[in-house]
Amino acid sequence: MESQDPGVRYLALRDLVKAGGKELADARQQAHKTGPIAQILDKMKPEGYWETPGAGYYPKYTGTVWSLVTLAQLGADINEDKRIAVACRYVMDHTLAAGGQVTINGAPSGTADCLQGNICGALLSLGGVDPRLDKAFEWMARSVTGDGIAPVEDKAAPVRYYAGKCGPNFACGSNNKLPCAWGASKVILAFSLLPAEKRTPLIDAAIKQGVDFLFSIDPATALYPSGYAAKPSGNWWKFGFPVFYITDLLQIVEGLVGLGYGHDPRLQNALKLIRDKQDAQGRWPLEYDYTGKTWVAFGAKKQPNKWVTLRALRVLKNAT
Repeated sequence: MESQDPGVRYLALRDLVKAGGKELADARQQAHKTGPIAQILDKMKPEGYWETPGAGYYPKYTGTVWSLVTLAQLGADINEDKRIAVACRYVMDHTLAAGGQVTINGAPSGTADCLQGNICGALLSLGGVDPRLDKAFEWMARSVTGDGIAPVEDKAAPVRYYAGKCGPNFACGSNNKLPCAWGASKVILAFSLLPAEKRTPLIDAAIKQGVDFLFSIDPATALYPSGYAAKPSGNWWKFGFPVFYITDLLQIVEGLVGLGYGHDPRLQNALKLIRDKQDAQGRWPLEYDYTGKTWVAFGAKKQPNKWVTLRALRVLKNAT
């Protein structure tokens, strides 16, 4: 809530204090005029992209895709700055394939669960209302369940899986064709943000399948399929900000809590793990960062961090 950090102060007011009226409106406006949101938007080209025109996956992590995801995690609002609406339209025009796939190159073969979930969730969080976003969510659900999608090998099929997004249930070529929990966490988080009235029966089925997968083990152990390693990535236990395709346990819990599983006994060990990382002053440290790779630095590694603390408190508040 300290005034010298208007960006995180705004989100604390919005999500923790549940402030409203003029206080929240003033804080939101200040967050967009100064701090990280303003810094990132000032780097945007007038057409709506960052760095390089096109799909915007590269360069990591200052290209259009990553800038948009960061803005969403910062609480940027399409109604507060017209440039955000321009950026949202640009992303929909250049990263979305005709079938609803969010891709690294505009072609259906360039999609992946982590990218699909990140962008669908970001556009929703920013306030995007483009009808194409409905199609992107519908594709995301279909890609989880496999409904109406042919196998990779059926190259004559009009709709099929590809080498990257290679099958249902979060199967991913980057995880040796096994289900990828990093991708699942993004998809489930995006679905948790989708209003209930927009959840079709297909989306409900995909949510159930995703929740079942994430609860197929104790999330605190992170013993999900690791296609190229004998044990889970250590990054699961390193809480960071922002969060891109590398995922931490806090984000898995965020998605599950957002879907109403905060009191589920299967989540209790993960919630305890989150609480145990809190220091005596009530703060959480930054354990994974992108310093030097993003437009903005979000604090020193291994030091108490307002953004990570916000993430943790938001999850714990919503889990009660």
